[in-house]
Amino acid sequence: MRLTENQIGATGQENDKFFGAGARAWPPGSRAGDNRRGFTLVELVMVLVIVGIIATVAAPRFFDNTLFQSRGFADQVQASLRYAQKIAIAQRRFACVAFPTSGSIVLTTDVTAACAPGTDLPSLSGGASYVINAPSGITFAAAPANFSFDALGKPSVGQTIAVNGATGAIIVEAETGYVHQ
Repeated sequence: MRLTENQIGATGQENDKFFGAGARAWPPGSRAGDNRRGFTLVELVMVLVIVGIIATVAAPRFFDNTLFQSRGFADQVQASLRYAQKIAIAQRRFACVAFPTSGSIVLTTDVTAACAPGTDLPSLSGGASYVINAPSGITFAAAPANFSFDALGKPSVGQTIAVNGATGAIIVEAETGYVHQ
């Protein structure tokens, strides 16, 4: 349906009455009616500066994987301690945890808390013994003492084990054997 000239004129007068004769739909200086699109040079330069600052701060962290390796080793040690406690409860024997070097852990089982020769726990990956070695350059902050879990899951001594480069220490509660960070 086409509007007649009278209808168009009446609509214009109505608009003038409600909004005023000089009313505009958009505030002055806005780009609403422009056909130009894109970014200004100042916006582009600011984005490049911000990206450059972020890259200089964040890039070195991505290329240094020591933090990730130490965190991964700490997680493996924590999981191994929980595994040893569960084995001790399931088999109703002593599960012994030994730290032969400053970056390795060995799990064995025995009928006594001494764990003198002990029976090697099989590795979860199918190996003959359960041994975890730290990646090169990753060690324990202080040499942990060897200990064992009894048939109830209680450790012979409480432990606090820290891995260099990892945040937080692994704690083995003395009364309950609860392993946490």
